[in-house]
Amino acid sequence: MTERELIIIGGGPAGMAAAIAARENGVKDILLIERDQCLGGILNQCIHTGFGLEYFKEVLTGPEYASRFMSKVKSMPGIEISLRSFAVRLTKEKKLTYLKPGKMEKVKAKAIIMATGCREKTREMVHIAGMRPSGVFSAGLAQKLINIEGLLPGKEIVIVGSGDIGLIMARRLVLEGAKVSGVVEIEAQSRGLARNIVQCIEDFDIPIYFNHKISRIYGKNRVERVDIVRVDGNFNEIPGSSFEIKCDTILMSVGLIPENELIEMAGVVIDKKTNAPVSGELNKTSIPGIFVCGNSFKVYDIVDSVTRDSLIAGKLAAEYLRSRR
Repeated sequence: MTERELIIIGGGPAGMAAAIAARENGVKDILLIERDQCLGGILNQCIHTGFGLEYFKEVLTGPEYASRFMSKVKSMPGIEISLRSFAVRLTKEKKLTYLKPGKMEKVKAKAIIMATGCREKTREMVHIAGMRPSGVFSAGLAQKLINIEGLLPGKEIVIVGSGDIGLIMARRLVLEGAKVSGVVEIEAQSRGLARNIVQCIEDFDIPIYFNHKISRIYGKNRVERVDIVRVDGNFNEIPGSSFEIKCDTILMSVGLIPENELIEMAGVVIDKKTNAPVSGELNKTSIPGIFVCGNSFKVYDIVDSVTRDSLIAGKLAAEYLRSRR
């Protein structure tokens, strides 16, 4: 088993920022592990603008924002990048097992930073009744299909939830020629940024139904229609308020869950409600030397904030390593 000074798991904006900060603060041996075929994480499929307003004081697309950190990480000596590498096991002694093409690696770290991000909640997590036809996607998957694969997931769309990715995808689908029949939000107001409500919904005359939910999905092979019903302040259905919308596709934009199964495996105390580490301090966990940053520590609204706090994670790891020396 080889030994490394610092291992960072996740090569998105959080992991890259942490690697840069750790290197600038004296850490000379850094292994950055990313399961995708390139660095950048979710930013690679976010081709819309709105990134970098706080950190760079510029308006950038997701790939533009990511490329600035990619260039810096790749130019810094002491940072080794391992792509297409999937971490599968972590112990409290900071022993990591990960898979890379044709090989399984085992390595022990003096410190670890987890920057594994989030995954999207699914239809099953919000308990929508009805049949199980094809045509139900998470909003992030639909974004990848359009922006990376060049595929249109459907022609008549209903979006469940008004998180930022759902709002952005409403606009994106209209621009690609699809019809967005409505955004259905169970709360009384949007959970997304105000600018996305204006730019993605109001500017495109897309109906948005607050205090509503999908009560049932219909369709044998493919989604055919949904029933929508109004709810009261306790999210109970209001009798007689139901109506129907025909559609062939449903996008789920109902929240994110931090991906922290690895640190839970290692024994880090996890908040069962949020799936985030229980911590009294930013980026720290219950196990000294294991740090968490970005959306795997808490869900952020904008990537600029992820970068800011992940730079702190890199500094904390460097300070921890100095204290150990």
